[in-house]
Amino acid sequence: MEKWVVAAKKADFQKIAGAFDIDPVTARLIRNRDMETMEDIRMYLHGTMKDVASPWLLKDVRKAVEILKEKIRNGSRIRIIGDYDIDGVTATYILLTAFRRLNAVVDTCIPDRITDGYGIHEHLITQAAEEGIDTIVTCDNGIAGAEEIRYAKERGMTVIVTDHHEVPYREAPDGTRSYVLPPADAVCNPKRPDCPYPWKNICGAVVAWKLIQALYEACDVPREEADAFLEFAAIATVGDVMDLQGENRILVKEGLKKLADTGNTGLRALLRATGLEGSTIRAYHIGFVLGPCINASGRLDTATRSLKLFQEKDPAEAARLAGDLKALNESRKAMTEQGKEAAVRQVEEEGLLRDKVLVVYLPDTHESLAGIIAGRLREQYHRPAFVLTGGERLVKGSGRSVECYSM
Repeated sequence: MEKWVVAAKKADFQKIAGAFDIDPVTARLIRNRDMETMEDIRMYLHGTMKDVASPWLLKDVRKAVEILKEKIRNGSRIRIIGDYDIDGVTATYILLTAFRRLNAVVDTCIPDRITDGYGIHEHLITQAAEEGIDTIVTCDNGIAGAEEIRYAKERGMTVIVTDHHEVPYREAPDGTRSYVLPPADAVCNPKRPDCPYPWKNICGAVVAWKLIQALYEACDVPREEADAFLEFAAIATVGDVMDLQGENRILVKEGLKKLADTGNTGLRALLRATGLEGSTIRAYHIGFVLGPCINASGRLDTATRSLKLFQEKDPAEAARLAGDLKALNESRKAMTEQGKEAAVRQVEEEGLLRDKVLVVYLPDTHESLAGIIAGRLREQYHRPAFVLTGGERLVKGSGRSVECYSM
């Protein structure tokens, strides 16, 4: 049984209400979202792009910029290794478009969810080395790839990591942690213990965008060109379920304004295909309409479909690609519902309701749907849930947990 508890954090709600011309109930709601100081509340209510932190605060961004300037100047071959979800695809698009704007020799590799799995892998590095790639830039992955990046360095490649995931660590018997950074030439990740960037909970696409902001500034590209990626940063922030507080809230608020009147042909086609053209676009529409279409390609086919849509200039071809993504998402929804029904039957018919943690085996369910179905089980039964599927070689699975238990 789910239990609801009314949050009751203390504050002078009348004072807050008077200072910002809001209702005291609204002031209480904002305080319950951990807004502690008057400056926190001001930024939450009225933050603008002027409140967004400088990209130069990101640890190693100066190293990355100097490396990239040299590589671009020398015509070195650069490969972006991204990820197959909405955050990874948008991050890949931002880096690819910006590097090409600077006349870099660049291509991309988005791993396949099933055959490659998540992140940078040794066989991808071997392939890159054999194809004459000089530099690898990761986005939305790489922070946990110490061994693979060490191998890339042994093959003579330069590696720049842009990521936002937790930094791996070793824990001593006394509880102290020793963090393990990959041996890359630059590691841009706000979750590094030594990174002074004030907003730790930005997504991978925003980290990539920060790098491009700094690189464009160093290369005398007008700031407006970097700002053109704002809508993609907003899409990734909502799609990757980042907290909409602090900088994230500002980026999404401003990005939604741009998205409604986007100049990107592919995004315009996706808005049209999903019936959103001409509408006021809200975070809900990214999370439950646009985002699932972008993610569907990486789940059921290849994420390069979404990347190609973002790059497409021809309206007719963009319409076709957007229609394909919408159709893929419809298939994904139907398959998810079938998987959820099978999981619920298993829970209720096989005595799993007695278990504090649900573990369900669905051998015929597409492995990319395991996490979604686990989330549905968690919502229905209010306890941690794992869904296992029949992978190509091994059983594979995904888990989702309740707020009070970290998985």
